[in-house]
Amino acid sequence: MKQPTLSERLTMMLRGVLTADGDAIGCEECYEQLDKCADLLQAGKPFEEVYPEVKKHLDDCFCCADEFEALLTALKTLPTSEGEPAAG
Repeated sequence: MKQPTLSERLTMMLRGVLTADGDAIGCEECYEQLDKCADLLQAGKPFEEVYPEVKKHLDDCFCCADEFEALLTALKTLPTSEGEPAAG
């Protein structure tokens, strides 16, 4: 995943401040849910329906979004029970 430009980062930060939601989760809470979201995606299920607050946070936080992308990439390279890399 390409790194966001300074302008993109500032836009994301400003959007986060302007659309702050009392129900929004922080980075730590998001990070704790990333593995569950990845499991759902690997099972072919949209995690956004189960964890909408994580989806919102990932849309607003490039750091957590990068972590999630890195997790998904790593999971794709792990061998399956048949010894082949996971489909992705």
